[in-house]
Amino acid sequence: MPTVSMKVNGADVSGDVEARTLLVQFLRETLDMTGTHVGCDTSQCGACCVLIDGDSVKSCSVLAVQADGAEITTIEGLANGSDLHPMQEAFRQNHGLQCGFCTPGMVISAIDLVSKNPKPTEQEVREWLEGNFCRCTGYHNIVKSIQAGAQAMGG
Repeated sequence: MPTVSMKVNGADVSGDVEARTLLVQFLRETLDMTGTHVGCDTSQCGACCVLIDGDSVKSCSVLAVQADGAEITTIEGLANGSDLHPMQEAFRQNHGLQCGFCTPGMVISAIDLVSKNPKPTEQEVREWLEGNFCRCTGYHNIVKSIQAGAQAMGG
């Protein structure tokens, strides 16, 4: 079995994996980082998004061996102790979640958007989120949260 090594949320980690192990499985089952959710197993919903070397990626579409040597940030790596990341705080303040299942992927995707476009318009946020599904809301508060998060992040 191949051994993978990567930096996850700032910590060096490694583990033996079968070649077919998905990154989301490695994170959840080997590292016990269950904040990254599995919603569809077909790369449709975005609940499993993580940052790989700064870009949001659906971790159900990446093999763990493909992430060997990468820097991964999961939802667990955003907060600083009890201080939420500005995007997480914006989701909390603006009611950008309901059941919370899609929230980790939405927050990760939003952080990637804002890193590329610090002041996204409502339309730009909606277009960016096309690969992230929320089954509870009409996205109004999610979009509002992302724009507030962008502003809090300096946009």
